Amino acid sequence: MRSDTRPLSPHLQVYRWPLSMAMSILHRITGVALSVGTLLLVGWLVAAADGPDAYAQFQHLLASIIGRLLLFGWTVALFFHLCNGLRHLWWDTGRALDLRSVAAGNLAVLVGTAVLTVAAWGFGFTHWSH
Repeated sequence: MRSDTRPLSPHLQVYRWPLSMAMSILHRITGVALSVGTLLLVGWLVAAADGPDAYAQFQHLLASIIGRLLLFGWTVALFFHLCNGLRHLWWDTGRALDLRSVAAGNLAVLVGTAVLTVAAWGFGFTHWSH
């Protein structure tokens, strides 16, 4: 019996993740994050229905650093999931499935996520800042 020092299967220390694999995993993670973030939206609506004091407390929470980080993360997750979902719809038509198109799509999703997130936050700060 021969002893070999190589691993039987690749593990995380030696395996290089392709960007398309990371994008697929991130798509699933952002889907879960959007579901959890929806609870934040429900909390905001419940506070609004509960009265001005509850709403003011919730708004104070959202205006804090933690609240803004949560909202920013939810916004990034929303736009990443949207852009990547549109790419999946495009793939469902049988187009852009070659390696070069997949790589271009990866870049387009990342750029689209960044541009849409910055645009949404820029719009929000210019129109609703105090």
